[in-house]
This record gives sequence, structure tokens and C-alpha cells, in this order.
Amino acid sequence: MSLTPDSPVATQVVPSPNHDERTLPVDALILHYTGMASGSEALLRLCNPLSKVSSHYLVLEAGRVVQMVPEARRAWHAGLSAWEGVRDMNSRSIGIEIAHPGHRDDGTVAPFPQEQMAAVTALCRDILGRWPIRPDRVLGHSDIAPERKIDPGESFPWGGLHGEGIGHWVPPAAIRDGRFFSEGDAGQPIEALQSMFGLYGYDVPVSGTFDARTKAVVTAFQRHFRPARVDGVADASTITTLRDLLAAKPA
Repeated sequence: MSLTPDSPVATQVVPSPNHDERTLPVDALILHYTGMASGSEALLRLCNPLSKVSSHYLVLEAGRVVQMVPEARRAWHAGLSAWEGVRDMNSRSIGIEIAHPGHRDDGTVAPFPQEQMAAVTALCRDILGRWPIRPDRVLGHSDIAPERKIDPGESFPWGGLHGEGIGHWVPPAAIRDGRFFSEGDAGQPIEALQSMFGLYGYDVPVSGTFDARTKAVVTAFQRHFRPARVDGVADASTITTLRDLLAAKPA
């Protein structure tokens, strides 16, 4: 690729061989964390032909942005994934990897450094200014691959990004006692719940049974939109937040 990045926010091009031709128009932006000890280690993996993974951009810990794959090419960042009925998300999306060690052994996620998030914000703004990507199609890897992925995690500041004009967000509904649905439940209310998640974009069959797939989708939703409690239980707070997002979803 050219030594001139597609985005002026990127200061360096380190080409990855792991890409191919796009077959669909770009209409999504996917954010990941690397889940590796350092950004330099992640860069080596994303550019290694044996890894068969890549991303268009890598945002390092101190905020430096490296481009690895031209935006016009299909980077291999999303893997087996789906959103709004489309399964080849690599062809539809631009991928940003964020250097971060990922979830700790106790399940918590360290905050993302301020300098790094400033660079992520600037990069997202630039990409969204050049491609027709709706706010509700700025997604985390866990949204499009809920049974496989948990990144960028519940500490990722989606609300802060939305405050900068990036992504789709509503204030999460307060957590309170009341009726809830969890794995093993079945019936019409579960069909309605699955239909709501499907309307938003999540890949979940409307089976009427709260199965492992449904739990994974609920968990992914909570990581993104209701991070105060991530347990895979569809409580009133989760369902109300989903309802409010559907009501505010761009046409």
C-alpha cells in the first residue's frame, strides 16, 4: 500500500499482508481491543502472514495511530460475525484495533488511557466523515460475534464517544428489582425479547427459548449499553435500555 495513510490521524503505515478484495460497500465501523501485553506485540501479530488476522488501524497506548490495511481493502478483523442479517462483516466494515491487555483474570477491564481515547475519537470522526456509516453501526467486536468475543469490554467509554458525536447511545436505565428473564426461560416474552434484539441488529434466532445464544447476545448488549452489570440476565434495566435504543435508532 501507499506510504500515505488514508486518514490524517494515522502517522505511520506498516503494511499487513492479511487482506483481500471487498465484496460489499462499507457501512460499519468495528472497534476491538488487542488483548495482548503491548501494542508492539499486537502490531507484529497483525502484520504476520501466518496469523491471518489484521485490521485497518491500530491505536497504540500513547495515542499513536498506525495503518496496516487500506480502507478500500477487506481487512481480516471481524471473523465469523453478523449484524442486521449480514454475515460478511469484514467486507462491510473498517476495523480499529486498540492496544489494550483485555480482561483480567477476575473479569474486570482496565480503563483505556485518555491519550489513547483522544486518538480513537479523532480517528473515528475522520472515518465517519468519509464513509456512510450510521451511528448505530459503530459497534464492538462482541456485538457482532457475541458467542466468541468480549472486546472492547465494559470499561470502553461508549457514552463518552457518543458525547463526541460517535456511535449510538442512550443513558442506561437504572438497575432495580423486578421481573427478569434468564437462561432456560421460554415462551412469548422470550420471543418478544429476541425480536427486539434482532430489530436492533443482533444475530439471535426468535426461538422463544432463552438459550445460550440469547444469553451471549444479552451479555454483549450489556457490555456495550448497560455496563454497570454484565451478567446475561435480561432484567428491567436491560430491556428498558434496549427499548429506548430502538426508539432512538436512526432511520
